[in-house]
Amino acid sequence: MNIVLIGYRGTGKTAVGRVLAERLGWPLVSLDALIVERAGRSIPEIVKAEGWEHFRDLETEVIRECAAKDRHILDAGGGCVLRPENVTALRKNGLLFWLQAAVSTIAERIQDDTQRPSLTGSKSFTEEISDVLRERNEKYRAAADYAVNTDSLSVEAVAQRIIELYRQHEQKT
Repeated sequence: MNIVLIGYRGTGKTAVGRVLAERLGWPLVSLDALIVERAGRSIPEIVKAEGWEHFRDLETEVIRECAAKDRHILDAGGGCVLRPENVTALRKNGLLFWLQAAVSTIAERIQDDTQRPSLTGSKSFTEEISDVLRERNEKYRAAADYAVNTDSLSVEAVAQRIIELYRQHEQKT
């Protein structure tokens, strides 16, 4: 069974994934990084050249492949929940952890990120985060086995909580 980290960018998926991989001795796969590696260009370049739909197609392909792995940490892109088939694939052999944070926390964490194109194109940074979260939160909630708020926890504390929840789940099954 995999540990799958979902949630909006800036909620801590990548940092928590690194700690989980180190503590559990499992490989960490950043699905976005794998897409970038295979496409040979950054996400903004992919989206500018071919649009979001093409990026989402690449994402679905990578998810199908990586979801079949076992005992991996999967750091999923923030928009993976937009396609039900992605969630279905990730749930087949994965426990999904939704990392959450307040809009202000997310804005502070990602304000200098130049590797992600705007999702709305015309709104302020904070408005975009709020709008996208409003659109996606129900999808995250429906996909997640567990939710962990990362606002006031250290990366290590979030990772420890996920390990505890994972082990509790394993004992039940």
